[in-house]
Amino acid sequence: MDRILRGACAFGQSGGPTAVINSSVYGVIKAAFDEPNITRVLGAAHGIRGVLGDDFYDLGKEDPYELSLLPGTPSSELGSVRYKLADPEQNDKDFVRLLEIFKKRDVRYFFCIGGNDTMDTCEKISRYTNNAGYECRVIGIPKTIDNDLFGTDHCPGFGSAAKYIATSCMEVAKDARVYDTGMITVMEIMGRHAGWLTGSAALAAKAGSGPDFIFLPEAEFDPEKFFDKIKTHYEKTGNVFVAVSEGIRDHNGKFISEYFAGMISEKDAFGHLQLGGVAVNLAAEAKRRTGAKVRGIELSLLQRCASHLSSKTDVDEAFEAGKAAVEHAVAGETGKMVAFERAGGKNDYSCKIKLIPLSEVANLEKKVPAEWITPEGDNVTEEFIDYVMPLIQGEPEHVLENSLPRYARLKKFRV
Repeated sequence: MDRILRGACAFGQSGGPTAVINSSVYGVIKAAFDEPNITRVLGAAHGIRGVLGDDFYDLGKEDPYELSLLPGTPSSELGSVRYKLADPEQNDKDFVRLLEIFKKRDVRYFFCIGGNDTMDTCEKISRYTNNAGYECRVIGIPKTIDNDLFGTDHCPGFGSAAKYIATSCMEVAKDARVYDTGMITVMEIMGRHAGWLTGSAALAAKAGSGPDFIFLPEAEFDPEKFFDKIKTHYEKTGNVFVAVSEGIRDHNGKFISEYFAGMISEKDAFGHLQLGGVAVNLAAEAKRRTGAKVRGIELSLLQRCASHLSSKTDVDEAFEAGKAAVEHAVAGETGKMVAFERAGGKNDYSCKIKLIPLSEVANLEKKVPAEWITPEGDNVTEEFIDYVMPLIQGEPEHVLENSLPRYARLKKFRV
């Protein structure tokens, strides 16, 4: 493969948004603008659907100031999507169309920003274009608040979500203990198979105001033991605050969500069950068993769009991931994902960027190590806290207008 490849750069955002995904976009845009061999920078509207529909935005026409506000703008500014590409060996319809669009727009650099399923999409595109003899350098840029991408120490988006969760837990813990009568509070936090986000609630307890118990999907959840534990603690202290992952499951692997009739039936494009309702239903059952006042709280979308509590470390690393993707692609790399490698200890954290093959990432999940969960399965260890703490550090500059956040206002000029 020649080092010099001239052509357009295109990128798409996929999956659930984060507080910093647009920072990665800005990293791609800045690096691409600085590269003389990249002739045009195109953003796909709603990820891969935009590519297949030949629906692109010309980022070169945007106001540079508006682009500079992207790192502080939450959600996916160009739109996201959940769309599963078939295996090209089984059904190449989408890939034939994609290659047609790439040739039409002279796309020679393509970047996918997303999580597990997005890396699967990225790997398929890289493999297909290579087999078709069309030179296009494809690089995946990690993004997921779930922090479950294999091969990288952590994922852009996780640090800011963890910071929001920890802060919210501290605030809720204060509010839940304000009255002279007791209360049982159950907070539901995102995490289908991996408990990184839910475990981050432990940072609140470490700061002196957080959950009494934390339950992750990696540890078997026994409903009867759970209610016994809650009742005992309530009778002893008069207050209980519990953080649970949406994906907690019993010894048979059955989601606790499924215990509640009608709560779980829909699936997304990738076949994932739509979870939810755990906190409300566990709280209701706790009330039935104890007679206590209860609160079931679901953070839902708030934990992934709270840019006002984003971590500077997270914002900066997200930008560097986007920038590195372009630089490595221009240098000749393809079929890889940008990843982070941690250096130093808890008091001198730093990380460097590396590349790993997409084939080693796609459809794999990184879960919380068993040794970072307490033997009782109702909390996390100091090792977990030491892992997360450096990722939530720093306060990015927040641009305000009339004391409200000033987000990017792109014109989105269609190609």
